[in-house]
Amino acid sequence: MDDIGRRVQAGKPLRRPDILAVLAEVQQQGPWKLLNLANRLRREKFGDTVRLCSIVPGKLGNCSENCKWCAQSTPSAPGVTALGRTSCGEISQAAVAARQLGASRIGVVNSGLSPSARDLDDVIAAAQAISETPGNSIGICASLGELTDKQARRLADSTIVRYHHNLETSRRFFPNVVTSHTYDGKLRTLKAAKEAGLGICCGGLFGVGESWDDRIDLALTLRDEVQPDSVPLNFLVPVPGTPLESAEPLEPMEILTIIALYRLILPDVDIRIAGGRESNLRGLQSWIFYAGASGCMIGNYLTTAGQTPQADLQMLKDLNLEVIGCKHP
Repeated sequence: MDDIGRRVQAGKPLRRPDILAVLAEVQQQGPWKLLNLANRLRREKFGDTVRLCSIVPGKLGNCSENCKWCAQSTPSAPGVTALGRTSCGEISQAAVAARQLGASRIGVVNSGLSPSARDLDDVIAAAQAISETPGNSIGICASLGELTDKQARRLADSTIVRYHHNLETSRRFFPNVVTSHTYDGKLRTLKAAKEAGLGICCGGLFGVGESWDDRIDLALTLRDEVQPDSVPLNFLVPVPGTPLESAEPLEPMEILTIIALYRLILPDVDIRIAGGRESNLRGLQSWIFYAGASGCMIGNYLTTAGQTPQADLQMLKDLNLEVIGCKHP
């Protein structure tokens, strides 16, 4: 493990055999050396600081896609989430509230495979309203599904600075949880957003039946193909009415091991822990930073509630971690 740490600190990308060796040691001896190394790498890159982000739904429900985990999917979970839209004013208010809590970014998230003309207009208008709010300096992100090159350029020409689009899992495992769109479609969208000049936020969802090989493959795809600015890690919260409603939750130490491995594979990237940390980690939520995370989402998610912002801020205070803003994108 020490040799692995020296390689990462020297800026040498880990190879798959290195990663598998780390995982084998964890499975034999426990995660403690890995967690300690991940924490050291986090502190070397980010110090004792964290970055917070928040999201607000622009359009919720009535999604045509069949993602097995999603409460908004009409094919997979009919009737679980009603269609709804958030007004421009409400989105702007959410951004103000997020900034007051210390979030440096707010993401407007829409359901659906790709944005309609109205969706794009609404999100750009909301972003403009946020940017015109006095004293509300916050990075504006969008998560609208798959984009054409033209749509990506429109977003980049607005006050939106970053695009969020998760790969979710490995290319190999993806068809086991989604068949209504493709991995290549996701990669094309990420390429279009990057070429348009947008920052990239791209991560995954764990606990949907994937293997350790799938988790490693996703991390290597992110590092070698996507090269995102930020990697959000989500952990399944089984929603009644979805195909994964009976999925077995991941154990806290398994989650922390995932986070720590991602820190080793992506040592310079902002790794933020998002959905599922509350219910899956329970009393070990604060350990995400010891495992190498450099930030987290604050506030509620799209269809599930998060820990109260006050509890999150108290957790960070107790850890002596400073909440800071970040340059955009």
